Amino acid sequence: MIIIILTYIIIGAIAGILAGLLGIGGGLVIVPMLVFAFSRQGISSTVIMHLALGTSMASIIFTSVSSFMAHHRRGAVHWDVVKRIVIGILVGTFLGSCIAARLSTGFLKGFFVLFLYYVATQMILGKKPKPSRALPGNIGMFSAGGIIGAISSLVGIGGGTLSVPFMIWCNIPVHHAIGTSAAIGFPIAIAGTIGYIVNGIGALDLPAHSLGYLYLPALVGIVVSSVLTAPFGVRIAHALPVEQLKKVFAVILLVVATRMAVGLIA
Repeated sequence: MIIIILTYIIIGAIAGILAGLLGIGGGLVIVPMLVFAFSRQGISSTVIMHLALGTSMASIIFTSVSSFMAHHRRGAVHWDVVKRIVIGILVGTFLGSCIAARLSTGFLKGFFVLFLYYVATQMILGKKPKPSRALPGNIGMFSAGGIIGAISSLVGIGGGTLSVPFMIWCNIPVHHAIGTSAAIGFPIAIAGTIGYIVNGIGALDLPAHSLGYLYLPALVGIVVSSVLTAPFGVRIAHALPVEQLKKVFAVILLVVATRMAVGLIA
């Protein structure tokens, strides 16, 4: 168990540094590393992806708080936007986790691989949507929140790769879009974690120390180390060319996605 927890501490440390350095969501790093660690640990392949997604969601609860509070202190969180989108976020994320619990590991891996390819391509091209419209009405915000939450729960992320472009498109300045997205990540993580716990209770082939589709040893290791290393990543970001590093990281994501895709085919 000590070796297992050390493995997850290392995963959390890497995720924390990359999150602070590149501003990327932890789930993009945590999920594939958990899949690799779980397979080496001998956890049943039928629940590996579900455990990785649920555990990633739970870790975001802790990391998102420090993130959105830092943005709030800089006045970069539009709480009016958060209030208007949060109901859709909660409903979409919870329903997404319920759907994920009924999907096979193979399908979830395939969906995650496609999402990695999408994110990596966006990072390489550096494209941002044109701010061409205003925020929609309540029904539109609910729908947008539902879509963002559902997709986020299927890939185990805090939603930043989806909510930031949406808000930029709706004429919210990029720094405020990032800050507001960080605040939106908290309800996504809460609803997703509850969904994966509830839908995983009583599931077959779960390892010891699981709470539904939440693997507690991994959560403890990831949270402890990622919270400590994220500020270190932020300091490094001020000394290194972040845009170039993002492109390097995008290439790594492409490699990870391709490796997972090959594993699906093999």
